[in-house]
Amino acid sequence: MTPPTPHLRQSEETPVVSVIMPAYNVARFIGAALDSVFAQTFTNFEVIVVNDGSPDTEELERVLGPYQDRILYFKQENRGVSAARNVGVRAARGTFIAHLDPDDLWEPDYLQAQLAEIERDPSIDVVYPDAFMFGDAPEAGRRYMDWCPSEGEVTIENILRERCHIMGSLLARRAAMLKAGPFDEDLRSCEDFDMWLRILNSGGRIAYHRRVLMRYRRRLDSHTSDVRQLLDSFLRVLDKAERGFDLTPAELEALHDRRNKVRAEAALASGKQAFFLGDTKTAIASIRAANEYFKSARLSFATLFMRLMPRLLLRVYNLRKRPASIRLDALGHEVRS
Repeated sequence: MTPPTPHLRQSEETPVVSVIMPAYNVARFIGAALDSVFAQTFTNFEVIVVNDGSPDTEELERVLGPYQDRILYFKQENRGVSAARNVGVRAARGTFIAHLDPDDLWEPDYLQAQLAEIERDPSIDVVYPDAFMFGDAPEAGRRYMDWCPSEGEVTIENILRERCHIMGSLLARRAAMLKAGPFDEDLRSCEDFDMWLRILNSGGRIAYHRRVLMRYRRRLDSHTSDVRQLLDSFLRVLDKAERGFDLTPAELEALHDRRNKVRAEAALASGKQAFFLGDTKTAIASIRAANEYFKSARLSFATLFMRLMPRLLLRVYNLRKRPASIRLDALGHEVRS
């Protein structure tokens, strides 16, 4: 394994915040993201970009050229987003770590406002804001917390019950992340969800506010569009939590309920994919299995039409031109318009 190679750092002054940006196939976006960081009203930060063996490395490094004296740049073979995040966390010098995906954008007062929330309540270890969504997905134009709401205290049970949806672009105490342990490099998706559960389990506190401080790009071609990978990773995170956490009865019940829902979502995604591929028999069996959980009349009718008139169903819904997925947020939660 080739070790990551560091390049230039923005200054020798110890920063308050380390901004970590894992980069994979984002050359066309990362310049705007960096501009939003360097436009911050709070300026005592460092920026760490980790190139995770990206196929667009040549273009990425061309875009990063004008920023080379203001960033710390690492390049490694492709090992996944968890490994890239871990490289950034290990290199970070800041008291706080700010996560920013290179296709998202911060408002100019993002860091100032996030730090103010923690200063106001020092018991907070992680804080996330609201965001405005944009891009080529159907949810563009909406606020994140309208789409994926957060209500009440952020607890393990409330996350599992989908009462709280943690926005991935957040500010965290580095000490709390180190206490929880590194990102799980066996996970290619939901690695952040796993981290936030572990922070809570280790005694950390996660909070939120409703101020819109970023623009969250929704892309149909992002890694979160791979529904089966998301759901499989999500199930692995739930299994890890059940094995590794000392859960209360209420938390354990919430975990089992969530696992049943995710398994049903996985069966539904498999059924849709099988139908697109012309395997009607498998599609019907998978969707019927999913409907044992959802108990949806719509799904019952869909399986009936699949059995009797599959070609007509394809024409009516124009399924060959639609993405073979249910819609999920960045943490693998099913969401509805």
